[in-house]
Amino acid sequence: MYISSIINGETFKKESRDTLAVVNPYNQEEIAQIILATPDDLETAVTNSYEIFHQTMKKMPAYKRADILLKTAELLKERKEDFAATIAEEAGKPLKFSRNEVDRAVQVIRFASEQAKQINGEVIPLDAAVGGENRFGFTKRVPLGVVAAITPFNFPLNLSLHKIAPALAAGNTVVFKPAEKTPISAYKLVQLFHEAGLPKGALNVVMGLGEELGDPLVEHDKVQKVTFTGSLPVGRGIREKAGFKKITLELGSNSPNIIFKDVDLEAPIEGLVTGAFAFSGQVCISAQRIYVQQDIYHEFLEKFVNRTKALKIGDPLEDATEFGPMIDEKAAERAKTWIDDAVSKGATVETGGERNGTMLTPTIMTNVKNDMKIIAEEVFAPIVSVIPFHTEEEAVKYANESIYGLQAGIFTKDLNRAFSVADQLEMGGVWINEISTYRQDNHPYGGVKQSGIGREGVKYAIDDMTELKFIGIKLD
Repeated sequence: MYISSIINGETFKKESRDTLAVVNPYNQEEIAQIILATPDDLETAVTNSYEIFHQTMKKMPAYKRADILLKTAELLKERKEDFAATIAEEAGKPLKFSRNEVDRAVQVIRFASEQAKQINGEVIPLDAAVGGENRFGFTKRVPLGVVAAITPFNFPLNLSLHKIAPALAAGNTVVFKPAEKTPISAYKLVQLFHEAGLPKGALNVVMGLGEELGDPLVEHDKVQKVTFTGSLPVGRGIREKAGFKKITLELGSNSPNIIFKDVDLEAPIEGLVTGAFAFSGQVCISAQRIYVQQDIYHEFLEKFVNRTKALKIGDPLEDATEFGPMIDEKAAERAKTWIDDAVSKGATVETGGERNGTMLTPTIMTNVKNDMKIIAEEVFAPIVSVIPFHTEEEAVKYANESIYGLQAGIFTKDLNRAFSVADQLEMGGVWINEISTYRQDNHPYGGVKQSGIGREGVKYAIDDMTELKFIGIKLD
């Protein structure tokens, strides 16, 4: 199976072009070959999207944009099993989580369809200013132009749509650069939009290597916004190279979860096993640090370890599987190195820590220190540390001792304490009595500190994918 870029609705032939294999992370079987785009192809894609924006998209009425998005959502819902199997095969994500990703993707497109009709301005009371008599003013939101959407492998459908759907809802065009490890769902998604009636060139996908296409895309003078989810080093580079473009960067975290002694443990344990180990921990808001009040620390740890050991590990394409491989062997090797490094410095592996190819067993660690990589950096792997604390102040201090600040979870029955801790945590988002890993597609999502810039969540993404324009009139 060969897949290629889609530019102005056209695909590419294999002749005289380099290819790259796409492999199943679980069994290393080749499932596709990418026909790699060149910098010249990228130039064609951006120029075409720029032309289509001015010719078509910026003039398209809101109801037509909404209808196209809604039709896309309906088509995706009809093909849920096909897309879920594709994600499971190319990303190694267990089917139960892949199906959930498709369901959320449908919801994201529907939210975007609804919001396309709700992009509002306001009337400005110009006579509130001295000399403003006989003047009338209002604002409107107008699309930016070409949006560059650069997406990761871990949610190849949903995170792509968090960029694409709001951009199209606002009347922009998109040049879409998906992760080269998970290109098949991206290819199918673009075809789906075209089938739903999106004009050719409004969504161009370029299939290629990030090191070859990333900088030219970010720096292109016809690109008005860059929206990126990925690593902190790449995000730093995008910020430096984007110039005056608008940017949204979602760069990861080492999310803390704080468990106070007044909670019933069953719900947080069940949630945190999912939060720490869903998709092998390859989630930006994966539960990486769990702080447990000393009084219940040992009880929590015992139950947490036992529930983790019960996870069904195996082939992502089997319905019963709860835990599968990491994206590739290099990622698993890196995570195993971090575990071994922590152990050499005094940490304890309570369960897991074993690697076989791309499979790294779910790992719980204790006796950790803040300078260990498994605490200080984003592990992006099935590794979670459980750490005792005594007081509320101590828990807040531990949680905030990080360069990251994306999302956190707090568990307590004390409402005053919950709001007090939530206010003190240096995070873009805080959940009370819910795990840090929980995300809905209609709330503002993004980080502080080095977790990123800007917010996703359809309404909030649309705000940043439009420009606020003022129009004033002097009346006779």
